[in-house]
Amino acid sequence: MIRVCFFKKGEMLTGFETKGHAETADYGNDVLCAFVSSACYLTANTVTEVIKLDSDARAEEGYMRLCIKDNPEKAQDILNGLRLHLTELKKDYPEKIEVRITEE
Repeated sequence: MIRVCFFKKGEMLTGFETKGHAETADYGNDVLCAFVSSACYLTANTVTEVIKLDSDARAEEGYMRLCIKDNPEKAQDILNGLRLHLTELKKDYPEKIEVRITEE
């Protein structure tokens, strides 16, 4: 299962953490994992390289984390877009994706 946790401080999303695998196909052929990974990388790269927010970003096999240190308001659209995208995927794959929000 892919578990995604969004971090929230007040009304602002401040980052996310995703871990796990969908296991809907063999490694390298799992399109659900590819959907989630691609969306998360797009979000993290946009925050760090395009918007250039001071952030901690880390990725390794089956794991990604992005924590925005300052000015999270500039990243609300992209973070909320990711949240919406993953929540919609969860509707199609309720046994494979978990999405939650936790207060920092």
